[in-house]
Amino acid sequence: MKFVLLFGPQAVGKMTVGHELTKITDLKLFHNHMSIELFHPFFGFGSETWRLANIVRREFFESFSNSNQYGLIFTYVWGFDLQGDWEYVKQTCDIFESKGAQIYFVELEANIEERIKRNLTPYRLDQKPTKRNIEQSEKDLINTMEKHRLNSYEGEIKRENYLRINSANLSAVEVAKLIKDTFNL
Repeated sequence: MKFVLLFGPQAVGKMTVGHELTKITDLKLFHNHMSIELFHPFFGFGSETWRLANIVRREFFESFSNSNQYGLIFTYVWGFDLQGDWEYVKQTCDIFESKGAQIYFVELEANIEERIKRNLTPYRLDQKPTKRNIEQSEKDLINTMEKHRLNSYEGEIKRENYLRINSANLSAVEVAKLIKDTFNL
């Protein structure tokens, strides 16, 4: 089994790249908003939404890692300045590694101007209802970027299967193909 952690700041293209990667591999996509959107109508972006989303994710990861599936892509906004995010990534990878899965880290980056444009794409808005309030979504994107470090420092990720891609001038199809070819997925 393969587990691809596709991470980077909001609107960098994680979900769209993940979607394109499912078209050219046998990987399945579980983007982070699949669990967030489930609880947001009841609890907003409060702590209860995150608590429940993490329970659902963990149970899903346990079930998926025990399956005969080829592999999973999971998208994540990783705050590199947050110890809790480091622990979450380790716990998630441990679930898959304990079942013998190969782990791949793919980090996407893009400038803020490109991310603000991508924040408006129809596919993003269709898949993520919480992003449909454009003004709030853009404000959150900027505030999160100012408050947290959402891309790693050079050499900070110490993984054998790690790829960092500046996706600003690449299509999601091009990025997906690069990931597939680099890791022979």
